[in-house]
Amino acid sequence: MRRASSSGRPTAGRAPRARSGQPEQLGFDGMPQRLFVCTPSKLGAFADCPRRYRYSYVDRPAPPKGPPWAHNSLGASVHNALKNWYALAVDRRRPEALPGLLRGTWVRDGYRDDEQERQAYGRALAWLESYVQTLDPEVEPMGVERVVAARTAVLAFNGRADRIDARSGAGGTELVIVDYKTGRAGLDADDARGSQALALYAYAAERVFRLPCRKVELHHLPTGTVAAHEHTTESLTRQLTRAEQTAQDIMAAERSVADGADPDAAFPATPGPRCGWCDYRRTCPVGSQQPGKEPWAAMERYD
Repeated sequence: MRRASSSGRPTAGRAPRARSGQPEQLGFDGMPQRLFVCTPSKLGAFADCPRRYRYSYVDRPAPPKGPPWAHNSLGASVHNALKNWYALAVDRRRPEALPGLLRGTWVRDGYRDDEQERQAYGRALAWLESYVQTLDPEVEPMGVERVVAARTAVLAFNGRADRIDARSGAGGTELVIVDYKTGRAGLDADDARGSQALALYAYAAERVFRLPCRKVELHHLPTGTVAAHEHTTESLTRQLTRAEQTAQDIMAAERSVADGADPDAAFPATPGPRCGWCDYRRTCPVGSQQPGKEPWAAMERYD
């Protein structure tokens, strides 16, 4: 029988005692209940494909991954360059600093050849030069690559936000979650609204900084566009409830495996186009039947 949590949301029945180092809280019967420690990527892995979650977080030793992806290298390089941009003194935050910042953070893995890598570097530098023109170098964000964390009746959540801005609003200072994107084009307000990760960042940031945080933005550097959404208390609660339900599903699957269930049945594969991009496609009997992608395949869409 399901019982209501102190927040009014349903929680699973009594969970096993937490392992050492796992956060606990007391249930209604006085017994400790293990909180599910998670990041947005951990929840997203299960939502996308429970089998991929199992390979990443349950199986030990974890199966070998495939080769690194060029588009991930490109994204990491751009994110780190922007992080280091804000680490500069205000008077040094100029476009001329960007080539050195990008070279210092450049990740070379996954590209087809030197020519493709050179093109990617030039493209990334152009994105950064255009993007910093939209930034006021004298404005200090509330946080850059800042870890925020919060607990609920089910979750012990933590995540690293690309940027947290403090902006003046009608009711005073308000926080805004900014997420840099270097991938697919066509992001719009629906993408910002539907992003569980951004909603969880907003929920956690509001509690860490004790300032309102309802607005989330996706900054797409290749097109220079911003997709934004203003959350309400209700919409944040819906996203939080979704995250808690995913966590409960994960814990139920893990318990069933611990009780002797078939891991493949507890963590089924979700075959589809994502399989071609999965790090564990070669390990997964289901995913291996899907066409695979070359590590540099995503770079062709920029061409």
